[in-house]
Amino acid sequence: MVKITDVARHAGVSPSTVSYALSGKRPISEETRRRVEDSARALGYRPHAGARALASSRSNVLALVVPLRTGIHVPVVMQFAVSVVTAARDHDHDVLLVTQEEGEEGLRRVADTALVDALIVMDVQLHDPRLPLLRTLDRPSVMIGFPLEAEGLTCIDLDFRAAGERCVEHLAQLGHRVVALVGSPPQVYVRGTAFAQRVVQRFTAAADRAGIASAVHPCGTTPAEARRVAERLLSEQPALTGVVVHNEAALEPLVDAFEELGLRVPGDLSVTAICPDGLASTLRVPVTSVALPSAEVGERAVELLMRKLGGEAVPEATLLPPTLTRRASTAPRTVDPR
Repeated sequence: MVKITDVARHAGVSPSTVSYALSGKRPISEETRRRVEDSARALGYRPHAGARALASSRSNVLALVVPLRTGIHVPVVMQFAVSVVTAARDHDHDVLLVTQEEGEEGLRRVADTALVDALIVMDVQLHDPRLPLLRTLDRPSVMIGFPLEAEGLTCIDLDFRAAGERCVEHLAQLGHRVVALVGSPPQVYVRGTAFAQRVVQRFTAAADRAGIASAVHPCGTTPAEARRVAERLLSEQPALTGVVVHNEAALEPLVDAFEELGLRVPGDLSVTAICPDGLASTLRVPVTSVALPSAEVGERAVELLMRKLGGEAVPEATLLPPTLTRRASTAPRTVDPR
């Protein structure tokens, strides 16, 4: 089946320009319109019926698709949602929040109506089943997250690979030689959630490159689960002196658990995290962290979507570089940490 991205590539324009040229929803130069129509005819492209119905009107509503699956830390998700809503209002748009775990079916249900003009999609998996539909929709979309194959899509996120690497580099610079990553809940990895997988990949690679012993442990979100992971880490890695936490809900319980087990932070154990600054800076021991820039990501996702709605070409990939802030939870490794 010929997709709108195929027509765009053939005509040398963006998918949104193809949509506007064929629907008449935006002014397009006669030369561009003719080139798009010629490409559509040559490839045998037929616009989606639901998209044609939208040609005469706009709802000024964006859909934010964020399935609330198990293992998701809802407070952080809501930070992204608030930033999207705030940015959308600046552009005189409202936001329809779609939270059911319906995959492609849920996307199609929303897209086949006149409810929304465009979509922002979150909780992206490496092999996301929603990608085929997103590539064929006749309305703009932006993904907060990067699937493994992102060609023809518009994606934005923190560079989670670089974030994992930056945490390891910080611990290595402080002399730590045995480190661990306490990661997201197991369900997040089973689903192949993209950001979690990328942190693991680069954490492990960076530790190997630095000659540091490392381990990865998924962790649930309750204090009891955090305590079990802390006990397991100390049992399996008795020389452990550095920990990276990529699990907002477990961060404070982990710090408490390590100290209850007799390790002082940072005297015996340095802790870093990938999490919102507001969390890292307000713990009893403020944690060195790579900030999770939810406000910037949400705002820029909306900006990308507005540009696409206006017929502009936008970059397919926007990766925000990580920023690490040193706080009280990390210190140079002592010669005998125990």
